[in-house]
Amino acid sequence: MTASKPTARARLTQALAQRQAETADRWVQLQREREQYGRSAAEDELREEADGLVAALGEGLAGDLPIDRIVSEYPPPPPLREAVCELSLRRARAGTPPTATALAVLPLKEALLEAVQDQDLATGELFELALMVNHLLDAAGALSFETYVQGREEIIRRQSRQLLELSTPVVQLWRKVLAVPLIGNLDTARSQVVMENLLEGIQTHEASVAIIDITGVPTVDTSVAQHLIQTVKAVRLMGADCVISGVRPGIAQTIVQLGIDLSDILTRATLADALATAMRLTGDADDTPEVPKLP
Repeated sequence: MTASKPTARARLTQALAQRQAETADRWVQLQREREQYGRSAAEDELREEADGLVAALGEGLAGDLPIDRIVSEYPPPPPLREAVCELSLRRARAGTPPTATALAVLPLKEALLEAVQDQDLATGELFELALMVNHLLDAAGALSFETYVQGREEIIRRQSRQLLELSTPVVQLWRKVLAVPLIGNLDTARSQVVMENLLEGIQTHEASVAIIDITGVPTVDTSVAQHLIQTVKAVRLMGADCVISGVRPGIAQTIVQLGIDLSDILTRATLADALATAMRLTGDADDTPEVPKLP
């Protein structure tokens, strides 16, 4: 009885098992030769990525999953999917362009075909193997691009959040008195950060008065006013009083024209006036050091 010929998958699995390190080296070399697609990683990083991904590819081919599910199966993610995602996220954090990240996977096709070139393959077998490699690594390239985009979006969201927090500092002006000096427009996302930081500051410092200074806010419309009112309500729920300072004549006129009712909120024209009010509310007005007068 004649033994059946090994399938294209079996041939590739065997070739990878025998020439895994050589295939990884060849992939690194091909990436280096094609650096015109973008800035590559350092040599040791490329080698680490190549070793991990080629090993995951061999493990996936040796497993039971069909070829079209070695990359796409989720959850749980197969080793090849994990390796591709890790490569993409690492390059996203390093700032490598997304096209370069996706194209970096494609030279592995050539390295894989070279790994089986010394085997006695008929034309039909070689064609079948090439189709399988193309199908597998095209899916890996698409996954790397998708993962890269998701990773960069997460990085951008995190950096935006950090910038918002830096632009809305909570400052302790006096015992039990906090202030948030706002500069620039106040949208929904920033208002949420202001509220969270201020409430956390009230709890941390056991503050009884919070000052929201809007001197640096260029305009106050209905949306901004509603955000301020919500923040004031949240501060009151924490058991603290809230004072809004920096209400310039133009802003006061705009608020009146818009019909926004701020009658139950303490407002002051300047931060200095708001601080004086806060100290009276806390009973520390008598402890204020006297400012010497200029001669």
